[in-house]
Amino acid sequence: MGYPSPVLQRLLYSPFLVQLVVTRRCNLSCTYCNEFDDVSEPVPTDELKRRIAKIKELGAWAVEFTGGEPMMHPEIFELVRYAKSLGFTKVMLISNAYLLNEDKVRKLSEAGLDDLQISIDGVTPNDVTVKVLRPLRKKLEAVIRAAKFRVTLNAVVGSAPPEEALEVVAYAQEHGFRPRACFIHSGDGQLNLDPAQIAVYHEIKTRLGRRFKESGDYRTRLMQGGSAPFRCRAGSRYLYVDEFGYVRWCSQQRDAFGVPLADYTSADLRRQFNTRKSCADQCTVGCVRTCSAYDEWRGQSLEPDPAQAYPATPLVQLSGKRPAARPA
Repeated sequence: MGYPSPVLQRLLYSPFLVQLVVTRRCNLSCTYCNEFDDVSEPVPTDELKRRIAKIKELGAWAVEFTGGEPMMHPEIFELVRYAKSLGFTKVMLISNAYLLNEDKVRKLSEAGLDDLQISIDGVTPNDVTVKVLRPLRKKLEAVIRAAKFRVTLNAVVGSAPPEEALEVVAYAQEHGFRPRACFIHSGDGQLNLDPAQIAVYHEIKTRLGRRFKESGDYRTRLMQGGSAPFRCRAGSRYLYVDEFGYVRWCSQQRDAFGVPLADYTSADLRRQFNTRKSCADQCTVGCVRTCSAYDEWRGQSLEPDPAQAYPATPLVQLSGKRPAARPA
């Protein structure tokens, strides 16, 4: 059987979204997070540009810079500008907002950023997180004044009193942000909520309406039955590229699969599109589910290839809580 044309290849298998780690270091140390360390140097800019160009070569529609805290990369504005120059449909960034100010937000706008996602864990700092509304209000006000891109405010349920997530959602709606909500999951991406958090989930669902029912309303299916099967297209429609330049299925399955991005081909996209993932039924990683939803009607026939299971490099986790960062 012949291979599809480049245009058909892109339509059938290329990534809708690639999340690219630009630095693993973070200025915070939220105790639930397993995606940061306190020692890593930023990935060199020239290397990241090579990776961005490769991602574009694979036919990706959108690229999103992540970490760690991507605003800790000294050339983040240049990276956004470079990605935009390559013609991605969307150039995106995830941040905890502590390092933002009006000048930096304006520079992100000028560089061509299309979307910024800020996750807010609650309202008041606690022993788990300082990524909360009280110390971040002035940062968010600077975003409102200077951003020419869409900003999603993501309420995180699980690291603060549950009712505080409702206040974050209300703040987003009142100040013109795009409201979203997600839930703390275990280190393998599985759901783990208590009754109070489940009650808040139902209230958030009511407030957000259709926007909360993405990917077949998988959150409700997980709540009700503990399982929400889907055909995961990680490694194809969604890529997670770690700081070492390896394509992983996602941030929570870094030890299950790994292939150097530099060696990744259209054949890898096709294989991973058709590969069943054993973690899929209980998965809570929303971006993977969203990117996979378009192809749910298409089958999967392959098992994971053991030769592509690379152990993940362990992160240097921090203990305890750092003092809240001061506004820049």
